[in-house]
Amino acid sequence: MNTATPSPLPRATSADHLTITPSILYFGTPVVLLSTENEDGSFNLAPMSSAWALGRVVVLGVGVEGQTAHNLRSRPELVINLPAPAQWPAVERLAPLTGRTPVPAAKRGAFRFEPDKFAAAGLRPEPSESVRPPRVAECPLQLEARAARVHTDATGAFLLVEAHVLEVHADPRIVVPGTQHVDPVAWSPLVYNFRHYYGLGPELGHSFRSQTAGTPPTGPS
Repeated sequence: MNTATPSPLPRATSADHLTITPSILYFGTPVVLLSTENEDGSFNLAPMSSAWALGRVVVLGVGVEGQTAHNLRSRPELVINLPAPAQWPAVERLAPLTGRTPVPAAKRGAFRFEPDKFAAAGLRPEPSESVRPPRVAECPLQLEARAARVHTDATGAFLLVEAHVLEVHADPRIVVPGTQHVDPVAWSPLVYNFRHYYGLGPELGHSFRSQTAGTPPTGPS
């Protein structure tokens, strides 16, 4: 998670808005758990909330000093696991842990080394089909992937990973029967909103490009 020193007070720039300097910009993004392979053949599991998809590519942003970045530089296989809202306590159990030893200077005092993060989070690994790192059995969506491009961002503080998705595994309960579509009514991602955890609310409507009917919005007639 990135940190910055916020301005002491917001600055009024118009009647409608304040100019502010928030310490983070996680303005409602999905949480994912990344499983990667360590040098000794064991596996790391790390939560992150900077992920977005472009077709079959998922772009990830991870801190350069973490074990995930260290692993992906030399071992590009990974699994992008998407937990459901009710699984936020497991995500939070992972949050103060790191797979790096010694603990990087920037993480000392707030993080501790943990070699078995699956056990620490109370989650179960299950074998993947196309990559070495395991999937998180409890996550309703699991994306096996390979990092096709890995490079630092403009500040040098983050690693940008372009992960090509090889396999998608979905809990049958969130798939529209007889189709290849995830049911947006049945599936809700865990959302990280300014360091607080949320799920989705009721559907408001759907895009003209949607291939699933969804639930009609409710409201006054």
